Amino acid sequence: MINEHTLPKSMCRRGQPLRVLIVGAGGNGSAVLLGLPYLHQAMRVWGHSGGLHVMLVGGDLVSETNCVRQPFASADVGLNKATVLINRVNLFWGLRWQAHPEHFHKDSLRSNSAGPHLIIGCVDTRAARQAILSAVTRANDSTVYWLDLGNNASSGQYVLGQPLNAANRRNAGRLRTVAELYPEIADAEAGEDPLPSCSAAEALERQEPFINQVLATSALAMLARLFRYGVLTHHGAFYNASTGRTSVLGVDPDLWKKIQRRIHRTSLAARKKLR
Repeated sequence: MINEHTLPKSMCRRGQPLRVLIVGAGGNGSAVLLGLPYLHQAMRVWGHSGGLHVMLVGGDLVSETNCVRQPFASADVGLNKATVLINRVNLFWGLRWQAHPEHFHKDSLRSNSAGPHLIIGCVDTRAARQAILSAVTRANDSTVYWLDLGNNASSGQYVLGQPLNAANRRNAGRLRTVAELYPEIADAEAGEDPLPSCSAAEALERQEPFINQVLATSALAMLARLFRYGVLTHHGAFYNASTGRTSVLGVDPDLWKKIQRRIHRTSLAARKKLR
């Protein structure tokens, strides 16, 4: 059964900007950031006069390899990614968005008096996802949505969820987060996948170009529909560049239960093999 998810009333205050925090300034994070000014302008046209206020958190520095697949130039090498990207966006669009040149951790949101309405996670390790999960599921946290983007060499996914916290109570219609549907993605004890190579040629072998842009554009198109029409029938998708196919993740509590049961059975089978 396919249901509709409705935008919470707390997100419809048209005079106030919607606060967005992007975690990660790499391939996915930079692609999302560069697309958000278009959503900001569209929302103002639709009557949300505050538009967006975006913050970008990232502690990584630009390397020469980053200049192959990410929007950095040789002059940026050695500089903080978040600072470079935010300065570029602000200068071009005349905005006052903020850069936080530091790594995100589980207590990062505690020091922020006006927490984000939406966190967009663009990280590539389980430990980093675990930090986001810990931050947004604190009892007094007010994050309404957590949008996660992730990819490997030729495929990727984006999943929008509502973490259990002060803003989102437990109920059947609450959008499940990526960590609830696929727990291993935020399980730091499961070990990490190989990180991107320092060689530009090897980096392109491990990840094809344009995966980040496809995921970012698709995820932003989903957010645009949510903020314009106030409803969604899907809250994520899986993209395969090898086949060109996209499979959507419907707003369907029965489907969520099936996914969770399948993941549970797979986990049990893996544990038995290790004994």
